[in-house]
Amino acid sequence: MTDLTPITFTDTDIDQIAGTAGRIAVLVDPDGRLDVGARRVNKLTRGALARLIEAPHFAKLKPGDAVAMAYPTGLAAEAVDVVCLPKGASVHVARRAGTSLAKLRGQSDMLILAGGTRRVAEVAFGVAMRDYRFDDHKSKAEPRKGAVRVMCSKPDAAQEAAVPLMAIAEGAFMTRDLTNAPANVLTTTAFADQLAEMENLGLKVEVLDEEKLASLGMRTLLSVGQGSDSASYVVVMRWDGGTDDAAPLALVGKGVVFDTGGISLKPGAGMEDMTMDMGGAGVVAGVMRSLARRKARANVVGLVGIVENMPSGNATRPGDVITTMKGDTVEVINTDAEGRLVLCDVMWYTQDRFKPAAMIDLATLTGAIIVGLGHENAGVFSNDDAFCGAFLKAAKTEGEGAWRMPMGQAYDDLLKSRIADMKNIGGRAAGSISAAQFLQRFVKDGVPWIHLDIAGVASVKSDTVLAPKGATGWGVATLNRLVSDMFEKD
Repeated sequence: MTDLTPITFTDTDIDQIAGTAGRIAVLVDPDGRLDVGARRVNKLTRGALARLIEAPHFAKLKPGDAVAMAYPTGLAAEAVDVVCLPKGASVHVARRAGTSLAKLRGQSDMLILAGGTRRVAEVAFGVAMRDYRFDDHKSKAEPRKGAVRVMCSKPDAAQEAAVPLMAIAEGAFMTRDLTNAPANVLTTTAFADQLAEMENLGLKVEVLDEEKLASLGMRTLLSVGQGSDSASYVVVMRWDGGTDDAAPLALVGKGVVFDTGGISLKPGAGMEDMTMDMGGAGVVAGVMRSLARRKARANVVGLVGIVENMPSGNATRPGDVITTMKGDTVEVINTDAEGRLVLCDVMWYTQDRFKPAAMIDLATLTGAIIVGLGHENAGVFSNDDAFCGAFLKAAKTEGEGAWRMPMGQAYDDLLKSRIADMKNIGGRAAGSISAAQFLQRFVKDGVPWIHLDIAGVASVKSDTVLAPKGATGWGVATLNRLVSDMFEKD
């Protein structure tokens, strides 16, 4: 797994500034006031820092943005990076400041002169999250270099505040690595093996093979993978950090390591992106890693259905009728609507076995959600207003886009089948909603439930605030926040 950049917190020692190599970062209020560290930098550079701050360019910076002063006279550093950061900056602005510094850092060591900045841990979190690259498969990739040292007025408090944030970053990195990985590397078996390794973190992990899945009656999940030479699995991850009698939060993820569409074959153009179709399972894995790393005081169970959807002489055909673990029958109209066939069995098994207090499923489920919401927001569907409201609040707090979508009987009626209990698709119109309606049929009465369609946010073609282009790790921070807000007890 990609390692986080080493970040340490120390007391401010202005006598070390002159001889510090690499890059030096200075956090400056928009009004240009300099703290003790910045004043020393200004003195050593013979007023160059003050002149930069007084220049029109600095006044145009948005809060959290940075400008670099290269090869400063009077310092051993290769550059001074000046960040516009208001004293009362929000969490999002503080994180943005960190991401600005990460983009400037490159492979150099960096000293951040944070002084009395209130949200210094959030700045460090921004650095960690944006300082990511996936070059595992580049033949001439350079080893990651450089470390970050933060001088601040309360280093112990900053370190304490940073610990759970770095656990979130580590989980997000795992999600990104999994989602970025090519399908010939992240095979179904390799995926299951990686998750099993998290037992080293204190998670309880079970890998259910095809024989076990067949005995449980997970026929729809197995139908998706039967066209592939790769085995199908369900992996169960448990974090028992709460009280013994507390019902767990259940997270269920779609883990299609590659999706050709099956017999309903996708167009060739863009199919290479279907390595990210296990993004929902990747988020579940990242959340479970983060919870274990920060020793969350909650019971959470994460289950992922891992399959590969391929066309072959043994593949499921359009028109086939399959019986779910629940006992309902499904007419397969389109084999490219496979994610819901994976999820429905895993969701039913989850409820049967764990009796969760609430359940959230995540999936790169539909292209329709991208048409509706683009790449800014995940689609949120729910049967419970209070639970959904808590999730949306957590997403807003963490700055991860999420938008609630409607549900209703008229959308459910789109799934009516002439020959089975339901079809697996409802047609082109409202495609993401009818997919959610399909999944809702496998939610037991009284179970608060959220479906997250993350097709537009799991992997993107351009940089986001906290991540370079590619896999984003969307959802890890939000679900950690939700666990903290709703399920952890003091």
